[in-house]
Amino acid sequence: MGPVITKSLRPHRDDVLLAVLSVLVGLVFWSLGVYSNGGRQLLPDWAALVPLAALGSMELLRRTKPHLTLAVGTAGVIADQFTVGSLATVVIFTDLMYAAVVYGKPAMARRLPVSTGLITIVVTIASVAWLRTPQALLIGVITGIVSFGPALTGATLRNHREAAVAARLRAEQTALLAEMDRTQAVAAERARMARELHDMVANHLSAIAIHSTAALSIDKAETSRDALGVIRENSVQGLAEMRRLIGLLRDAGGDQQPVAVPSLDGLDALIAQAGTNGAASGLTFVLHDQRPSGEPAAAPVELAAYRIVQESLTNALKHAAPGTVTVRVGRVDGLLSVAVDSPYGDGPGPRAPGSGAGLIGMRERTELLGGRFTAGRSGAVWRVRATLPAEEKAVEA
Repeated sequence: MGPVITKSLRPHRDDVLLAVLSVLVGLVFWSLGVYSNGGRQLLPDWAALVPLAALGSMELLRRTKPHLTLAVGTAGVIADQFTVGSLATVVIFTDLMYAAVVYGKPAMARRLPVSTGLITIVVTIASVAWLRTPQALLIGVITGIVSFGPALTGATLRNHREAAVAARLRAEQTALLAEMDRTQAVAAERARMARELHDMVANHLSAIAIHSTAALSIDKAETSRDALGVIRENSVQGLAEMRRLIGLLRDAGGDQQPVAVPSLDGLDALIAQAGTNGAASGLTFVLHDQRPSGEPAAAPVELAAYRIVQESLTNALKHAAPGTVTVRVGRVDGLLSVAVDSPYGDGPGPRAPGSGAGLIGMRERTELLGGRFTAGRSGAVWRVRATLPAEEKAVEA
């Protein structure tokens, strides 16, 4: 069972000071003979001290018990009308009315301004109808000053406080949403950088790993020399790709020259490089580019398609059995299609280990552009299929 939280009934320091001062001022007025009712009292002079003391004690509870203080205050100010009267008693009642609206429940804060306004109107009409003199309007004015005025002031202050609290909450929520957006943007950028780094480096490192393993396992000078040539070529190209990525990260959009972004026009070179790297594993690579000439797709689409082909070739170098790897690229009805088929099985040569990040990266690239991606075994063939929107407006959507 959890702890029980109770509201402290200890009077506020300001309320204690207000209660003491109001009672002292009332006593001074009474001792000096300053009365509010003149000669129409029905009780002895000292009887005016009873409502004064009652309302003064209620000042101690004005924040914690607003319902009780308003009820006692109303009864006390009515009883004060049958005595010589004390101006301090009336002033204390106005403060209790104000406190009831400010510190009371929301329902009380809504009702009091309306009810005191109606009471003021009724008292004014009744006084004019009963006394039939213009001075009777003063009774209504005094009633409004004592009841409706404090209630309206308290309601105005409470509305301002609630508006300030709501504004602060909205500001905190806005800041929280901004922080969430920033975190998501950082996460998305980190994922994009991870995909770029993987796609640029994994292909070259896989070729280096395969050929270095072959050079170590086959004790022939010619084989080692060919492997070292391939390793050097992939190392140089990998360094160039790394420099390009570093340039992209450092580029602040200022005076630096734009960095070339890979596109589908570079597939021939990519296939040729894959053929060189896969010769030791018995792999050959064939490209069927069925795109209409002179109609390039949007730059993000071209980059994504290029990376998908690059990663598919890398996976083929790692895992494919000897045979032919076929790459098909086409464009029909505003859609760019990429298909890569590679022999499925265990090859005789060395293989580089895989982490599965390549398939995840290809799927993410496709889905970010609103396309479809599938990859899996179909008989003795591993198939990779990606369909991307080729138009710029489809990418922006």
